[in-house]
Amino acid sequence: MNSNDKIQRVTSRGQITLPVSWRRLHGNAATIVVRAKGDTLEITPLRTEEEREEEWVALFDAMRDNKGKGIPAKELAKLVRGITR
Repeated sequence: MNSNDKIQRVTSRGQITLPVSWRRLHGNAATIVVRAKGDTLEITPLRTEEEREEEWVALFDAMRDNKGKGIPAKELAKLVRGITR
């Protein structure tokens, strides 16, 4: 067993708890894929279309933000630099 391995108990209903460190690492994925590879189960996050859409942020919308007019590239660059996650 390597340092990334975790021992998880399976409940009588066949459920497991995914470690919080894994969920945080993978953005609290709401959907996962479980694959059987021989005698190993592989669990990976799956981003649904809805989750991928939530990751996008509209920095500038000409109609919404500037009466239908564009802005200079330098101004847009300032907006991008201001993003914090």
